Amino acid sequence: MKMHIATTSMTLLFALPALAGDPSVADMRWMSGCWVSAEGEPGSGEQWMVPAGRSMLGMSRTVRDGATVAFEFLRITEDEDGKVVLVALPSGQQSTTFALLSQSDNEVVFENPEHDFPQRVIYRLMPGNLLTGRIEGTINGTERNVDFPMKKADCGSGDGA
Repeated sequence: MKMHIATTSMTLLFALPALAGDPSVADMRWMSGCWVSAEGEPGSGEQWMVPAGRSMLGMSRTVRDGATVAFEFLRITEDEDGKVVLVALPSGQQSTTFALLSQSDNEVVFENPEHDFPQRVIYRLMPGNLLTGRIEGTINGTERNVDFPMKKADCGSGDGA
């Protein structure tokens, strides 16, 4: 009997860290809401729905000189293998899937080393209700990155994305 309890305890001891560390779309709730561009023209920004059904849906828009110059539909979900992925569909182009590389309480990093640019997509929650979207990668052997600083906005104000 003591052997059985010890074996069960050891099994639970090793199983708990794996369960606690499993990536989850629900853990990205901090991204949900409306985010307006901190440096761009009014109407530029992103909006993310709260996690539901093991997915989050998002969209972004970039406005320049009063016209939409770029847009993107985004989905964070689980693939067929249960792995968390970001699927991006930018400005009507073909979709690209980025696999979850790392996740913490305030940062998520997705990567697709085979994609032309970007190869990494990063979201980081900063103090003061600020969100930074960042894309990184290599173009013709040169490291590049672009930051998209955003601030939380009221989704019903008309100022959001």
